[in-house]
Amino acid sequence: MEPVVHKASASERRLDVSGTAGSVWGIIVAAGTGERLGLDRPKAFAPLGGRPLLAESIDRLDRCPWVDALVIVSAAGWEEPAILLAEEIVATKVVSCVTGGTTRAESVRAGLQEVVDDALVILVHDAARPLVSNAVVERVLGPLGEGYDGVVPVVPVQDTLKRVAGAAVVETVSRTDLVAAQTPQAFLAPALRRGLAGDLTDATDCASLVERTGGRIAAVDGDPWLMKVTTKADLALLEAILAGEG
Repeated sequence: MEPVVHKASASERRLDVSGTAGSVWGIIVAAGTGERLGLDRPKAFAPLGGRPLLAESIDRLDRCPWVDALVIVSAAGWEEPAILLAEEIVATKVVSCVTGGTTRAESVRAGLQEVVDDALVILVHDAARPLVSNAVVERVLGPLGEGYDGVVPVVPVQDTLKRVAGAAVVETVSRTDLVAAQTPQAFLAPALRRGLAGDLTDATDCASLVERTGGRIAAVDGDPWLMKVTTKADLALLEAILAGEG
């Protein structure tokens, strides 16, 4: 693919990219609000280790040898700050930043519009899970060559699960076959495109959409440190982890 040169619109900012794009494209979903964190800005711009939360995912995926190009999906009005952040950390694989939708699935669909038609694999990652590692990316890519349409990193469910009706406990649910899904999730590009072309109602992740259209999904080991930022306590814990890495 030729270097991308695009005149940005009000809802989109794009970087020029040198070189050719490869077969694995990543979509970083960063359109969530920061309300539960008590922020006046999107969650992706919450401070973490002296820089915005989003910087961690961009930096790590940009340096990942398995990823060839990246698309950022930001909250409305935050496209330019996202691109400036990518430029600041010299993220050479970032191709564009587009405006997200009202739901996560709609945001992924918006990012998908920026992925070249001949991409083979699409990696979808939530910026709210900043500690993404090369090892997890490599694990989710592996089964795509074994007949699977998508791959999800998972971790065991640790807590006892209860089904309730109002305040009453109805039953205790066995954890035997239950796992918690994480991101990044990897998909053969045609399978993800089919999944996102249909009804997005009640979609909790991209894998569920691919499942709806008959796609085969594999589960691989996730990472306990690949936690999702939801509260201020989550940010504090991640700060401590990053400090330990440093």
